[in-house]
Amino acid sequence: MKISILVKEPFTQVNITKVEVMIGGLFGIMMVFLFTGWSIAAVGRTAEEVVTEVRRQFREIPGLMENTAKPDYAKCVAIVTKASLREMIKPALLALGMPVLVGLVFRYIGSLTNNPMLGVEVIASFLMFGTLTGLLMAIFLDNSGGAWDNAKKLIESTGAKGSETHKAAVTGDTVGDPFKDTAGPALHVVITTMSTTALVLGPLFIGSRSS
Repeated sequence: MKISILVKEPFTQVNITKVEVMIGGLFGIMMVFLFTGWSIAAVGRTAEEVVTEVRRQFREIPGLMENTAKPDYAKCVAIVTKASLREMIKPALLALGMPVLVGLVFRYIGSLTNNPMLGVEVIASFLMFGTLTGLLMAIFLDNSGGAWDNAKKLIESTGAKGSETHKAAVTGDTVGDPFKDTAGPALHVVITTMSTTALVLGPLFIGSRSS
């Protein structure tokens, strides 16, 4: 309804039996998985930078291992702060650019096939499938990541710190942290951002009728 008012063209349904509309939905699903993978990989790269810096400080600061000197906390904070901005450029461009690209490509295809509303219909499918997939993925990441984190804390509370069970839980927590702290919360923002972008740029996705 909002699109109809905005673009002044009748638009009441999205026919998912159309090949183009189904392809748009698949792009929405794929975008969620790609965004999630990039987000988790970004955390891994940043963690490696921090580990390298910590090892350097242990190696170069006298007395650090003996707890007689203080580490350079500011350096580690700077690494994480810079990485949080740098590493999210690519995922952010994906979330903002993919709806626009999909809408424009299928607007062009719709103009060729005398279907000027095809771009809008495909972008609507993209948003529906992407939103549903993103919601389920975010719930999965938040809950599974939290479960791994709490499993480690539970094992530590029983006095089993250092055991093989605890080591396995630490590995799980290493995966769980980017799940519940990065990828999961970011997907909630992505869902809102995609919808806003598509709604604001709605008129841009209307093609022209061929004569």
